[in-house]
Amino acid sequence: MQIKVDGKTEDIKSLWREGSLVKMVDQRKLPHSFEIITLNNHMETAWAIKEMVTRGAGAIGNAAGFGMAQAAIEAENKSIEEFTEYLNEAAETIRQTRPTAANLFKAVDRCLEAANWGSVSVRVENVVKAADQIFKDDLKASEEIAKAGSRLIKDGFKILTHCNAGALAYVDHGTALAPIRQAVKEGKDVFVWVDETRPRGQGARITAWELEQEGIPYALIADNAAGYFMQTGEVDMVIVGADRIAVNGDVANKIGTYEKAVVAFENKIPFWVAAPGMTFDLNTLSGDAIKIEERAPEEVTTIWGLGEDGKRTRIKIAAEGTNARNPAFDVTPAKYLNGFITEYGIIERPFDEGIRRLFGQPGLPPGFKYAGT
Repeated sequence: MQIKVDGKTEDIKSLWREGSLVKMVDQRKLPHSFEIITLNNHMETAWAIKEMVTRGAGAIGNAAGFGMAQAAIEAENKSIEEFTEYLNEAAETIRQTRPTAANLFKAVDRCLEAANWGSVSVRVENVVKAADQIFKDDLKASEEIAKAGSRLIKDGFKILTHCNAGALAYVDHGTALAPIRQAVKEGKDVFVWVDETRPRGQGARITAWELEQEGIPYALIADNAAGYFMQTGEVDMVIVGADRIAVNGDVANKIGTYEKAVVAFENKIPFWVAAPGMTFDLNTLSGDAIKIEERAPEEVTTIWGLGEDGKRTRIKIAAEGTNARNPAFDVTPAKYLNGFITEYGIIERPFDEGIRRLFGQPGLPPGFKYAGT
């Protein structure tokens, strides 16, 4: 994505690997400061995933892959038995960071698969290669999602999105924002309604910031205002991302997505989910089986912002001792969706048939070979 840093326009990714180091945009600091954080080992990368230094299903999937690559490099001088044990322990550490997004688990599994044969040096090379291939695949997927989704957007459309499913939630372009970026690139007049997305404010802090950086017209609205704008005819379509998609089409996404889908359905507004193949989970038959992450109640009772002194600070917005619950995601039943925007095109009903047909044989791209094979 294009951002402005110190008066200059730069093209950046949400995260990337440099040898044994992982670098990523520190999304906790946005929009008030732009910082790149360097993570020196897999434990630091796991911490960054858990603490939401990076977030979004695609981004944490890539972070998980890079973390596995770091672990492999860290164990390059061990015996095969020690290497395997070390990598399995790293995999479990990374799996424990955030339980809902499918991409993270698939990335870890793909890297473990890559370490199943050869000498230690070959295994290290293959794990690193697997992690880098996930990154390349996701770059390509975001471009294809952009093209597929832009065909659904008509000139003059006003589009509602929820949370952040932009470039910073993926590796570039994004998922839900990718078709919007493409439509603008094609010369279409597009306007975006941005939900603030409490409690962590990813819409207010990150989506609005991304759109501002690229000059795409938008307005930030309170979460509770989305229904009003749908009811008054000011929303033509809704596009959101996803963290895990079940075979039947049920979708786990940021808390509040379910409400938006129900209201869109009531007002006969098309509701689309943009996601790559990595987010579809063929082992999850319905949304009932999706584990929902619950985060600290302090995220609900406090809020981060800039104080009058210009410093980032946390403010209490509820009385001391207030009881709070904080599920990070909800599940939207498939019946409220129009379909899915993927790198392979649009999936419409029946969802289970389309999902199995497209993603029944997930894996590496044609022609990809590991070292030692």
